[in-house]
Amino acid sequence: MLRTRLLGSTPFRLALMFGLLFVLAFLLSGFVTYHLLKLELSKALDASVEEIYSVVRSSYAPNDIEDLTTTINTYANLNKANDRVFSLTDASNRHIAGNFTAPALVDGLSTVGATDIGIAGEGSFRMRSGMVGTDRLVVGQSFAETDRLEAIAFMSFGWATVLIVTLAIGGGVWLASRAQRRLDGIATTMVEVSQGDLTSRIPLQGNGDDIDVVSGQINRAIDRLSGLVEGMRQVSSDIAHDLKTPLNRLKMIIEDALSRDERGLPVANSLIEARLESDQINATFEALLRISQIEAGARKERFRPVDLVRIMSSVAEIYADVAEDSHQSLEFVTQLSQSLGVVGDSELLTQMLVNLVENAINHCPAGTRIVMSLSDQEHGLCASVADDGPGIPETERSLVFRRLYRLDKSRTTPGSGLGLSLVKAIADLHSASITMTDNEPGLRVAIEFPKQPLPTGS
Repeated sequence: MLRTRLLGSTPFRLALMFGLLFVLAFLLSGFVTYHLLKLELSKALDASVEEIYSVVRSSYAPNDIEDLTTTINTYANLNKANDRVFSLTDASNRHIAGNFTAPALVDGLSTVGATDIGIAGEGSFRMRSGMVGTDRLVVGQSFAETDRLEAIAFMSFGWATVLIVTLAIGGGVWLASRAQRRLDGIATTMVEVSQGDLTSRIPLQGNGDDIDVVSGQINRAIDRLSGLVEGMRQVSSDIAHDLKTPLNRLKMIIEDALSRDERGLPVANSLIEARLESDQINATFEALLRISQIEAGARKERFRPVDLVRIMSSVAEIYADVAEDSHQSLEFVTQLSQSLGVVGDSELLTQMLVNLVENAINHCPAGTRIVMSLSDQEHGLCASVADDGPGIPETERSLVFRRLYRLDKSRTTPGSGLGLSLVKAIADLHSASITMTDNEPGLRVAIEFPKQPLPTGS
């Protein structure tokens, strides 16, 4: 099964294709190299024959061939392997000196078979023929050494080809099987996720290659999906628990109104109370729908360059009177004259800051000081809302962003538990990080926006 899957896999086909291309390139380069070597050996043989011919011929003196015949016979006697031949013949082709009698040859270089000069074997000789006075001098050298070197080169090339082919196929199979195992890991993870196991993740090699990059992106997508599914489960659970009470209360109000109507008593107040209760339930569902729309990125087309200084100043100015009515103080401090590099939805950012300020006002006692601030940090702009109220326990800071989640001490105050969930959704939409820290005393909520280049003319 594994073998069949490997043979049909894309990595194996790619490895096989590149292996074949590599082998073809090696064969082509080897072919060219072999023929260049053969050409160089042929040139070297010709140069050797010419050199021997020149040395022998230099012993000739006009009208005196004694030194020449002595030199030829000496060279011939020294040649025991019959790889060099020498011949001196007169005008009638009568043998004068040497170890063979040359056939009729043209002047210059030529190739002659061994049997043509009376030597046993199937080899050939490279001959140099020329006139020395009235006589003809022929010097020849066998192709044996050249053929031997060519055979060594050819055999070496053959063994190198076998080695290269083996390495190409073996390496291709190894690389393909390695890549296939990683792809199988991705496929296995996706199957497990499709079957509902959102804890499954693709194992990473840690080498930063393209498969690792894709695997990391898939893992992050699964993380996001897992978070959304968990959020949906949590919402379902929270709706079942937190909306059960107002729905039961609405039912009780309606039943009371029906009972009063049967007794002929006025029911107007009960109907008004029922309307208020239904309005609160509708507001909760509308907030949930708004959060879902924001998390889906439906508002990103409305992103424009945003001046956070102006937005925060406006929120602080509007809610300063609300805080004063609660015997609290609200102020905005910043060293920036205008914000730089923030692109987003002005309406949503305003809603986010309003929710944070209202949260501080509603859940802090009289005398609380609330400070909004904006600063330019190393990695971006940081907007924060801090107070010196009771704060939030550290163990619950990661829970308050869940939909419909409310602290025990906040359940007696108005609200649906969706304010901070909306804040988190808006921050995520703007790729901003949100953190809660101890303000010693109180709570500080900081939102850090990444720096982004503003469009020209903004």
